[in-house]
Amino acid sequence: MKIEKFEMERMQGLYENEVELNLSESGVLPLKVFELLDGEEDAKRFLANGLSYNATDGSKLLRERIAQFYVGCKPENVTVTNGGSEANYITLWTLLEPSGRLAFMIPNYMQALGLGRAYADGVDTFQLKLQKEDGQYRWVIDVESLKRAVTPKTNVIMLTNPNNPTGAVLNEAEMDTVVDIAQRAGAWLVVDEIYRGGEVQGDTSPTFWSRYEKTVITSGLSKAFGLPGLRIGWVVAPKQLIEELWIRHDYLTLSPSLLSDYLGAIAMEPQQREALLARTRQIICNNLPPVEEWFLKRGDIFTYVRPRAGAIMYCKYNLPIKSTELIERLRMEQSVLLVPGDQFGLGRGIRIGYGYDVGETIKGLDRTDALIRTLK
Repeated sequence: MKIEKFEMERMQGLYENEVELNLSESGVLPLKVFELLDGEEDAKRFLANGLSYNATDGSKLLRERIAQFYVGCKPENVTVTNGGSEANYITLWTLLEPSGRLAFMIPNYMQALGLGRAYADGVDTFQLKLQKEDGQYRWVIDVESLKRAVTPKTNVIMLTNPNNPTGAVLNEAEMDTVVDIAQRAGAWLVVDEIYRGGEVQGDTSPTFWSRYEKTVITSGLSKAFGLPGLRIGWVVAPKQLIEELWIRHDYLTLSPSLLSDYLGAIAMEPQQREALLARTRQIICNNLPPVEEWFLKRGDIFTYVRPRAGAIMYCKYNLPIKSTELIERLRMEQSVLLVPGDQFGLGRGIRIGYGYDVGETIKGLDRTDALIRTLK
């Protein structure tokens, strides 16, 4: 089996720790361990853990608490993985067939595109598009492109909601449309919901879970929860499929880390979970306005649509240079790392992460401005 290079992850792996200003991160400022532990006694209990193997599908307590994040979900509907990426991997490895095809949303985190080309007969894409509603633009699902992408050979439809890189969130009508198309095709619906809970305004966005009997949710603690270093991800799926995923997980990393599982269970206790999500939303609400103002002042170059979730935004630009080349020059000349639109299936645009130190974010954008003015 041949598999193509995952360009975005390789770029970040090579350069995110080499540049002075890394604006390629897509989460919020991570918590420290002591912020999860409640006082000295809690810390002692954590430090008293023996460094043994963990339950291979995640501890029962962690699975119970993950299940509570989804209405109608039970612990047997959950298996725990090493990060959201492994959740996506074992799901697609299990569901994709050599004779089948993957229908995949663009723009997106492109892991599934590479896996679809490796494990299935191929990939058919459908789009989010910009549409004006009530005087404002928002990203909406292109229903006609989705219908074209779903063929008799389609056995998996995959999307990310809230979306990476745009921060768009599908409304209830759009969700119903996706489910209806999946049902009519008899295809599995796989939804990466790793940004769910990090909304710019309002409550936690609705989940696709329980809307259709062949729905699979992948997620984890890295984005909306601010805990990427724990490498805790999960899959929520029908019990029979969970058993199939577990078989494949036994061939990969076997189990999540015992210490990560322990801390993950603390994070997913319902009251603590909501506190973590409130922290993320506060960071987003504090950091977004100055970053938003920076782009709005440069309307001659950038087209900006406000994200609805996640500490990420995507901006198109009007410059005579491809996005990968722009990002490479920015890295080399200004020691700033952004993510090019090319790496999300788009064209001339950039993704900016704004969930860390906002002063450093603006500094990185000012350096970006120095380069783009010479190009313009």
